[in-house]
Amino acid sequence: MKKGILLVNLGSPDSPEPKDVKKYLGEFLMDERVIDVPLWARNLLVKGIILNTRPKASAKAYKKIWWDEGSPLIVLSERLQNKLQKQVEEPVALAMRYGSMTIKKGLQELVNKGVEEVLLFPLYPQFAMATTETITVLAEEIRQKYFPNLKIESVPAFYNKPDYIEVLSNSIKKHLQGKNYEHLLFSYHGVPERHIRKSDITKSHCNPSDKVNCKCCKIPSEAHKYCYKHQCVEVTRLVGEALNLKEGTFSTSFQSRLGFDPWLQPYTDRTIERLGKQGIKNMAIVTPAFVSDCLETLEEIAMEGEEIFHEVGGKEFTTIPCLNDDDDWVALISRWIKEWATPETVMV
Repeated sequence: MKKGILLVNLGSPDSPEPKDVKKYLGEFLMDERVIDVPLWARNLLVKGIILNTRPKASAKAYKKIWWDEGSPLIVLSERLQNKLQKQVEEPVALAMRYGSMTIKKGLQELVNKGVEEVLLFPLYPQFAMATTETITVLAEEIRQKYFPNLKIESVPAFYNKPDYIEVLSNSIKKHLQGKNYEHLLFSYHGVPERHIRKSDITKSHCNPSDKVNCKCCKIPSEAHKYCYKHQCVEVTRLVGEALNLKEGTFSTSFQSRLGFDPWLQPYTDRTIERLGKQGIKNMAIVTPAFVSDCLETLEEIAMEGEEIFHEVGGKEFTTIPCLNDDDDWVALISRWIKEWATPETVMV
């Protein structure tokens, strides 16, 4: 069977204009795995409130980070795809979960090249309802409807794979070289606490409200396979060990909360503010929930986060880029693909 790879990232509006941002936000926020409330309530919230108030503000934010080539997320994902294609024999296509670069188009591109078996690669290190799960569920729905003879295998969360941790740690080390930072903050995209409970296959293990010691994240459990919070905390721990970071000089936080329901804590903006008020003058921040820089990293963190830090007395605010199309990252994905494409090798 001819094999191919479909990389899938989050997505982006076609332009930073309000009408395109509104269209994109509508698709994104109406996903039942993003805002997981009954349809009537989601319609009321998204179409009745958010889409009448948020697109202009979001468009303004997108305009701050938009490149001449287009959306940074799209451009960086395409660079990754192009570099990867040069290192593997199998055709590599790119799709987005939301927006005009649909998963259906990506699968069709591979099928047109004679592909019969696809490695679906969600570009997220950690599992989450609103990222990995929504991609795999939609891909299967599309397969059943349009490509019933196509076989699809999904890459599982790779947050704790030693070779990934090595690449991520080396990237962080490289970008911090020569920097005199006092604290390294690992900021992850936030999700509502209820997402953690819904993903708990044991229905009894996860306690997302455990904000300080995260006891349930440290107790071995089958629930960790689908626990986004555990997987984020574990990345911080593993990278901390790899870089020999001293206790108290690094921590974990969560960004991009929406609405009034409890989200994973501590919140990134409040953490940045607290560190500045505690006298930290030089801090660095990395965003390991993303492999490609996007609105959340380039505007919310690199711009808004730095502004907060300076307002409370901070001096140097270092933003570490995502892996993007880093050569070591490309080489690692290439090796994973080659292992998958070899019949006697089983991906884990």
